[in-house]
Amino acid sequence: MLTLKQIRENKEEAIRRLRKKGVDAAEIITRIETLDDSRKALQAELDDCLAQQNVAAKQIGALMGKGLKEEAEAKKQEVAQLKSRSVELKEQSERVQEELQTEIVKLPNFPAEIVPEGLTAEENIVVKLVENYTEIPGEALPHWELAKKYDIIDFDLGVKLTGAGFPVYKGKGARLQRALINYFLDCNTRAGYQEVEPPIMVNEASGFGTGQLPDKEGQMYHATADGYYLVPTAEVPVTNIFRDVILEQSELPVKMTAYTPCFRREAGSYGKDVRGLNRLHQFDKVEIVQVAHPDKSYEALDKMVEHVESIVASLGLPYRILRLCGGDMSFTSALTYDFEVYSEAQKRWLEVSSVSNFESFQANRLKLRYRDDNRKTQLAHTLNGSSLALPRIVAALLENNQTEEGIRIPDVLIPYTGFDFIK
Repeated sequence: MLTLKQIRENKEEAIRRLRKKGVDAAEIITRIETLDDSRKALQAELDDCLAQQNVAAKQIGALMGKGLKEEAEAKKQEVAQLKSRSVELKEQSERVQEELQTEIVKLPNFPAEIVPEGLTAEENIVVKLVENYTEIPGEALPHWELAKKYDIIDFDLGVKLTGAGFPVYKGKGARLQRALINYFLDCNTRAGYQEVEPPIMVNEASGFGTGQLPDKEGQMYHATADGYYLVPTAEVPVTNIFRDVILEQSELPVKMTAYTPCFRREAGSYGKDVRGLNRLHQFDKVEIVQVAHPDKSYEALDKMVEHVESIVASLGLPYRILRLCGGDMSFTSALTYDFEVYSEAQKRWLEVSSVSNFESFQANRLKLRYRDDNRKTQLAHTLNGSSLALPRIVAALLENNQTEEGIRIPDVLIPYTGFDFIK
């Protein structure tokens, strides 16, 4: 959530920056200014009213002490009127504050200055390309055919048990899933991230804290009886560990990693892009999260990108790194890098990771702060990245490593799978 200072300090600059995300914020910002001015005026009147109450209350005692009962009664009437007015002002102030909050949360985060102009994925910038292509058989199969041929993923059984987008992993397919999760977690913990195992259901406050609510409620599975939401990513519970927390500056950066299944409704998705593992309602993902000092968050982002790249590269897959344009970024992000791997059989790029700096946007919602050198509390910066999302990694591994004898397992995974081929 943007702060009032960010919005009001330079109105035209705020409008310009949000325009890069495809948002015309002029009307909302004007409304925010009006509501904020009204809030300040109501608060000033309320403070004055309360001060008059205090003075009048003291005068009542003095008048009674002098035996001036009539004057004391008149003063009591005055206090009663002031109290009534104070209640009215407080109610008005709370309504205005609520309206103000409603308007502020409609605004997305400011994009960083280096975010490219553009509104669609076609306008993202490729910042690195590693063309580590492999030679595959002439009759190469897409992963959904390979999964059926080797009986490692059963999409039809998932439909029977739940519905489309809920595959069942079997035999070496299930073992490969477990191997990837453990490998990714080991890579992250070796890089200094503390592993945590969070709940996979969160409350509404947690969804609001990281920006999924109220922006993406239509994409989240909601357990309505209890008001809980199934997590769309481990970012939500892990980042919310620090909701309403004040850290010491010496504790920064905080680095955490977690594996969770992730749940997304993916409403409106259809066509070839959703076939097989390309787009699921339930999938596994390993996440990394950092809480960083504002002066060092972009340095932390660069290191996170390097770390995720090292994992992708170790799998021997062709990959590219994209800097997302304003219109293709998430509501909460200030700067995002996407990782895509190349699918040899599908002849297309598949997104497997997003690494983002949210600056203070999430921290303001979370009330996540740190004490600076002067012992004053300041908003921290939060970052997160997928390291990695499994479905499309598995799709690319199956397709790019298919041979006449079977599917070859990358060397780094063999100690985790216990086998080097799926035959």
